[in-house]
Amino acid sequence: MDPNKVLLYPMMGEKATMLREMENKLTFIVSKESTKKDIKGAIESLYNVEIVSVNTMNTMDGKKKAHIKLSEKFSAEEVASQFGVM
Repeated sequence: MDPNKVLLYPMMGEKATMLREMENKLTFIVSKESTKKDIKGAIESLYNVEIVSVNTMNTMDGKKKAHIKLSEKFSAEEVASQFGVM
């Protein structure tokens, strides 16, 4: 699956900011059809980082949210600055 079709947009709310700062996690709204493998591949190819885990959930408003935990070698803050969240 095309990485630009998997990742729709990053979350910038209070909880996403806390996860980014405290747990080295990025939060994205992703395509409903994308799998955890698709999400992992998209993040790794677009931002050249290593992923430890991907957790997904369907929100009440029908969107799919993904929490992506980065390897200790990479900073979620630095990656977030690449796509304009910071």
